[in-house]
Amino acid sequence: MEYISTRSKGKVFSFKEVFLKGLAPDGGLFVPKYFPKYSSKELKNLKKFSYKELAAKIIFDFCSDEFEESEIKNLVENSYKNFSIKNIVELKKYGKLNLLELFHGPTLAFKDIAMQVIGNMYEKTLKKTNSKINIVVATSGDTGAAAVSAIKNRKNMKIFVLHPYKKISEVQRKFMTTADSKNVFNIALDGNFDDCQKLVKSMFADKAFSQSINMSGVNSINWSRIVMQIVYYFFSYFKVANKDELINFSVPTGNFGDIYAGYVAKKMGLPINKLIIATNKNDILKRVVNTGVYKPKIAVHTVSPSMDIQVASNFERLIFDLCFNDSNETFRLMDDLNKRGEFKLEKNQIKKIKKNFSSESLSEKETKSIIKEIYNCHKILVDPHTAIGIGVIKKIPLQGKTIVLSTAHPSKFSDVVLKATGVKPKLPEKLKNILIVKEEYKKLPNTLKNIQDYILEKI
Repeated sequence: MEYISTRSKGKVFSFKEVFLKGLAPDGGLFVPKYFPKYSSKELKNLKKFSYKELAAKIIFDFCSDEFEESEIKNLVENSYKNFSIKNIVELKKYGKLNLLELFHGPTLAFKDIAMQVIGNMYEKTLKKTNSKINIVVATSGDTGAAAVSAIKNRKNMKIFVLHPYKKISEVQRKFMTTADSKNVFNIALDGNFDDCQKLVKSMFADKAFSQSINMSGVNSINWSRIVMQIVYYFFSYFKVANKDELINFSVPTGNFGDIYAGYVAKKMGLPINKLIIATNKNDILKRVVNTGVYKPKIAVHTVSPSMDIQVASNFERLIFDLCFNDSNETFRLMDDLNKRGEFKLEKNQIKKIKKNFSSESLSEKETKSIIKEIYNCHKILVDPHTAIGIGVIKKIPLQGKTIVLSTAHPSKFSDVVLKATGVKPKLPEKLKNILIVKEEYKKLPNTLKNIQDYILEKI
């Protein structure tokens, strides 16, 4: 498997380079030169696999130049030891609602599914080369917690997590700030997630700085995150679909990484009808799907903070695909975004998006209403992000079955759920300690120099 950048096809990269660099040297995102494609016969065979077997198969197809198949199987097995259910994810049916629970990992969010594998993959790769790295990551809540859980106490790596101060839930924050590990550093930034993400990209772009600290990233800009999230689209499809049946996925979406993994699954041969971009009032993705104009506004804080994003980084990967793998055209559009604050897609590109995607958003009031409705009808509690995934499918005419990705445990947003239902969701017993132990984080101004100086001080 060879990889290229969305902004320059001139140089080819190995999986190891893609994994350790995170962001391409030209500021673009890494994508494979081609995608594995499974036939109907191969899909029928994959249907028999357990989640771990399926994960090992799909992950290996993207990194066989770096790892033996047996190594990937061991990585997968070791990575999922701390999940609370055997099959890692669980598909539950409530009436006509198919809910895919992705929150059974150590920090109760879908990010654990990729991040636990990534932590073990880093350790194995660095041991082979006897090298060290410093991971810098921006989070809108769940990515940072999952990354800290996966990286803490490991050798040869340190992790610096930037989160927007007072703009994530208390439980999301405490999963990060109570790690009590010498290689974990939490930074509370004055600003929003887009500010955090912009700073991380600026640090990657600063070649002298990024090379001096051997910088890497585990945001969904890192291709490995996408690969590991492809798996549960296949697994859940096999649970609900008949042979070659087209189904839909509704995905609570912020940075476009999770739903882009679904798009890759479709390119690999999975019979997907529509991928539904479910969003809150920070609805840049809904706007670009409907109008073709990608113009970020200032992100506003909502009850679904993991989606409070206006610059969806992974959308660049889709743009590259829409541009028929033309890196020059992708660069032009990204340059327009940087210099003019927006870009506009052509009619044929919008048509291609609409063939694969639909999008709708929910207001704060609608989100809370869905949480209440789901509890009243099915006696289950859902977090606000999952509620948006459920709510939008009522606004979109869809053919066939739909799976809603349930991305976080409701206890991570207990105040919102309590106000909507009168019931407070509880953290699992073994995790309740995070509510009382001492937190550790550094509050810093929203400037590149302040962040870089702090990182240099700690390495």
